[in-house]
Amino acid sequence: MTTTVLVAGATGDLGSRIVHALLDHDDVHVRALSRGSGTAVDGVETVTAAYDDPAALGRAMQGVDVVVSAISGTRSVIVDAQRALLAAAVAAGVQRFIPSDYAADYRSVTPGTNRNFELRREFAADLDAAPVRATSVLNGAFADMLTGQAPLVLFDRRRVLFWSSADQVLDFTTKDDVAWVTAQVALDADAPRVVEVAGDRVTLRSLADLMSRLTGTPFRLQWAGTAGTLSAMARVGRRLSKPTDEPFPAWQGMQYFVSMFSGEAELHHVDDDRYGPHTWTSVEDVLAAHLGVEPAAAR
Repeated sequence: MTTTVLVAGATGDLGSRIVHALLDHDDVHVRALSRGSGTAVDGVETVTAAYDDPAALGRAMQGVDVVVSAISGTRSVIVDAQRALLAAAVAAGVQRFIPSDYAADYRSVTPGTNRNFELRREFAADLDAAPVRATSVLNGAFADMLTGQAPLVLFDRRRVLFWSSADQVLDFTTKDDVAWVTAQVALDADAPRVVEVAGDRVTLRSLADLMSRLTGTPFRLQWAGTAGTLSAMARVGRRLSKPTDEPFPAWQGMQYFVSMFSGEAELHHVDDDRYGPHTWTSVEDVLAAHLGVEPAAAR
C-alpha cells in the first residue's frame, strides 16, 4: 500500500531534506503543504493552505496517513500553527503526527531556562491529549552548527569554549541524518512516542583534541563560566531585548548552551540502530569538510 505523507514546512531547510529522504522510498506519496507558491519538486504533490484557514487545511489532509511537521519559529508557529495542523489532522482522521521537535531532550529542562524548549513542551501536551499516534524525533543539536552558528569552536583563536565541565557529553546529529531518520519514523507504524538518535556524542575536551588533530595546531579549552552564570546572563539579555519572533536571538543561543552544559537536555535512550545500518555523519566529518581536510580516520 502507498503511504501518503504530508510535510508541513517542506520548503524549509530541514523540511526539504525530509521530502527528499521520503522520496528515496518506494510506495510513498509525498504531499508538501505550502502557504503560497512554492518550487515544484518532481514526484511531490503541492497543496496550498494557510494555517488560519481550517477549511483549506482540512482539504490538504484528505487521504493523508502521516503528518510530518518541519515548521520553524516561535509561539505563532510551534504552538499556534501546529495546533491548527493537529486539529485538521484529527478532523480528517489522520493516524499519525510527527511534531517539529528535532532537538535535544526538552522534557527534563528546568522551566524558564529555554523558551524554545518550553514551546515544544507546551505543544507536546496538546499532542498527547489528541486522538492521534505521535512520535517525536530527538537528536540533540544540529552538528552543522559547529561550523560557525554555534560559537563553541573559535577557529581563528584556536580555542574551544565550554561552560561548567569540559567532560559533559553533548549530542550532535546533522540535518541530513535527522531527515533520514524522520523519513524512517514516518513510515514506521509502530514507532514509539519518542525516537532518540545521535549521529555523534562528544565532550568539549574530545572536540579540542579533534580540532588539534585535524589542523595540526593545538586547540585549547577555554572555560567561559558555569551554566548557572550563563543562565543568569540569558535572563538579563532577554529582559533587556525587544520582544521578537526570531527563533534564535542571542539570549536564546545562551539558553541552548545552558540546557546542554547543565546536562538536562542530554539524550539517555539513543537508539541509532532502530532502522538498521546507516552511516551517521560524525562531528569529525562535519569539521573536516568545513576545514577542507580529510577526516583523521581516512588518512
